[in-house]
Amino acid sequence: MNALEQQLNYPLGDLLPEGGTVHEVASGVFWVRMPLPFALDHINLWLLRDEIDGAQGWTIVDCGIAHPQIKAFWEQVFDKALDGLPVLRVIVTHCHPDHLGLAHWICEGGEKQRWHARLWMSLGDYAWGRVMASANNNNSNAGGDFAVNHFIAHGLADPEMVDQIRNRKTYYSDLVPSVPSRYRRMCEGDAILIDGAHWDVVTGYGHSPEHVALYSAKHNVLISGDMVLPRISTNVSVFDIEPEANPLQLFLDSLGRYLELPADCLTLPSHGKPFTGLHTRIGQLRDHHAARLQEVREACAESPQSAADIVPIMFRRKLDAHQTTFAIGEALAHLHLLWHAGEVTRTRDETGIWRFSPTKLG
Repeated sequence: MNALEQQLNYPLGDLLPEGGTVHEVASGVFWVRMPLPFALDHINLWLLRDEIDGAQGWTIVDCGIAHPQIKAFWEQVFDKALDGLPVLRVIVTHCHPDHLGLAHWICEGGEKQRWHARLWMSLGDYAWGRVMASANNNNSNAGGDFAVNHFIAHGLADPEMVDQIRNRKTYYSDLVPSVPSRYRRMCEGDAILIDGAHWDVVTGYGHSPEHVALYSAKHNVLISGDMVLPRISTNVSVFDIEPEANPLQLFLDSLGRYLELPADCLTLPSHGKPFTGLHTRIGQLRDHHAARLQEVREACAESPQSAADIVPIMFRRKLDAHQTTFAIGEALAHLHLLWHAGEVTRTRDETGIWRFSPTKLG
């Protein structure tokens, strides 16, 4: 546990549930932890006892990627942990594959097609998920020609890395093979009644188009998705689909919404362990990005910087292709915050690479 983690409290200690098992963390709220085949090797998913239109059952929050092992673990949960009751709805916090990947499969009741549940998402993330899972895979942020051209324009030069990213055209659709054709929209300020408790919808921006978190005053529990994580900082990236975006400013502004919640609420993140100390963690995240922004300012003051130039300053470890796309995207997000604020100016050099330098006054 690092020094920042020690400032937080973990009420469940070192508990890390095995795949296919459930653990109650609050009344009617259960933790399911699924593996992921990435450096970030797990995702936390949530089961909530529920009742809709007089029918008893369950709400699931987030789904995991489309993967045989995760499906097998879900089948165990369906058969052994639901008390014979159906899933009534599937809430997905945002469109990233580890959250949306198995939504269609779960909505249709798994391998045995046990039920037909409605998907609930924000409009922004539902629409973006549908786009990313569509047949035109060159639109994927994770790979393909458009993604490669975007990263090359921001300094990616390693031919092997370029080839790996170019060949990842089906990355998203492999992990999210289908998205339900109908859904129920969630909006900021909505209060969703789940098992007699109202869960307030708190939208956030920067990590995804319109991320949804859920807070229950009755339980004093926040399902934070990826917006507030206890151990790592949320990835905030600029990608090809919105090349002039300012996602880091959106993310930092969104964090303020969580300061309106009680400091002692139990926060259930998508990665890492449930914790208390929400306000402390928000302060840590703001300090983290302030420090990274200062490093970027100093680098730009020494010489014009591309996003790829910034990556080794912000990420002091070897990165694979998957991590490199997020690292360049996040480096660019920090440059863009300064650019939109007028602190730096961007110019395209003779090789076609965007570089950022301090704005000259006067």
